[in-house]
Amino acid sequence: MSNSLYVCLGICLPFILTTIGSSLVYVFKSNINKKISAVITGFSAGIMIAASVWSLILPSFSYDSGLGKWNFLPAIIGILIGCFLILLIDIIIHKFYRKDDNLENKNLTRFIIAFTMHNIPEGLAVGFAFGNALATNSQIALIGAMGLTIGISLQNLPEGAAVSLPVYQATKNKTKAFFIGSFSGIVEPIFAVIGLLLATYIESLMPWLLCFSAGAMIFVTIEDLVPESKLENSHIGTWGFILGFILMMLLDICLG
Repeated sequence: MSNSLYVCLGICLPFILTTIGSSLVYVFKSNINKKISAVITGFSAGIMIAASVWSLILPSFSYDSGLGKWNFLPAIIGILIGCFLILLIDIIIHKFYRKDDNLENKNLTRFIIAFTMHNIPEGLAVGFAFGNALATNSQIALIGAMGLTIGISLQNLPEGAAVSLPVYQATKNKTKAFFIGSFSGIVEPIFAVIGLLLATYIESLMPWLLCFSAGAMIFVTIEDLVPESKLENSHIGTWGFILGFILMMLLDICLG
């Protein structure tokens, strides 16, 4: 297989696996009872928090931000900017929707935006890795880039489900939930191409972009998903969160 085919496959693979993960929505019956709904919501929240830590915040320290001993600043500032952006989006959404519109729809819109934003730095990281491999003409670097995209892609399986399942709970429309879950990952190949073209310039921005996305995801998770996963006199949503967190943590650690 030529290098160009490896690059094309590597760029498209995360989106393909996100789509497969989103298709899990078709496994569920038309009506989801409250306990299963709490597990799914908690599971999605656990995935988002684990992905924020292991896929975004911790990897941000592996990039050279050019700040020396102050290299922790992108994490702090990026997370805060991500949180404030969601607040800004929240204000815009509340103005866009009428007062009598369902609050759940507003929260769902914010959730989808946050999860989509989380895929942007992952796409940039994939493009950056392949751009470096092509620039150096190194087979080892190319194999490393493929390893990175395979790892991200496998993580996208549960992430695709983490988007489509809550959307299905809110809309009761499996097809709509599938397409929204799938297209939350379309930004990855788009930004992978951007990362590929800007590989020599983008490294110093990666810590900021990764932590910015983490902040947005953490805010939405705590604000929306965690409260929705709680059932009176039941810890089932909490266990869903723990299982989602452990699954995503293991995928991130094992796939590097």
